[in-house]
Amino acid sequence: MKRVLIIDMLNMYYRAYIVDPSLSANGQPIGGIKGSLGILQKLIRETKPDQVVICWDGAGGSRRRKTINKNYKEGRSPIRLNRSVRNLSENEEIENKVWQQTRLAEYFNEMPIIQLMVENVEADDLIGFICKFTDISEQQKVIVSSDKDFFQLIIEKFGIHPNNFALARAMVGDRSDNIEGVKSVGLPTVAKRLPFLVEEKSYTIGEVVEYCKNSESKLKAFDNIIEAEETISENYKIMQLYSPF
Repeated sequence: MKRVLIIDMLNMYYRAYIVDPSLSANGQPIGGIKGSLGILQKLIRETKPDQVVICWDGAGGSRRRKTINKNYKEGRSPIRLNRSVRNLSENEEIENKVWQQTRLAEYFNEMPIIQLMVENVEADDLIGFICKFTDISEQQKVIVSSDKDFFQLIIEKFGIHPNNFALARAMVGDRSDNIEGVKSVGLPTVAKRLPFLVEEKSYTIGEVVEYCKNSESKLKAFDNIIEAEETISENYKIMQLYSPF
């Protein structure tokens, strides 16, 4: 079976940019470029892919998600560099970060790599979208990202089937993206109290709410889910990766 390596590149670039203090001969920080290329080299060596696809967040972020929830990703802390020596001002660091990202994209254009960026669409949505392409859907896919949304595409974990993972996370929420979930409901609670979500069938929010209403177990978690149906529905529209636009 052919294998395709799919990378959430901005995610990987920021990790390299934050931790690698490397400087060029003229004293310019280049850790984002150097670190990203090093990570890519290691990934290719370890996974031996037939094809590499790099996805970037498009300018403006996710218009779809911001339309659903205007507070999406608001209040995130600024990037903090993991080093003691700082040789640039704050504005110079911003300019350098953009310069490194631009140069990295230019380098990728010279490589046998597919590179994608769509305005107002985030990389995770692009990845979810391209995984459905006919010539890729039959290949083994290795997705590189720290975004938990990808659990719905690739694995069975937490006792929840991938087909129902977005629904589970819609109940739990995601603090990193400023998405409020159901009070006192985490993934272990979802797996324990809604065990049918381990099944391959894709359950709906309505079916989960009906289960909670009809359950003989009078649990506070069920009451909270029932009361938060509208919030869960909104979160699901934000979190699902099957429709990026």
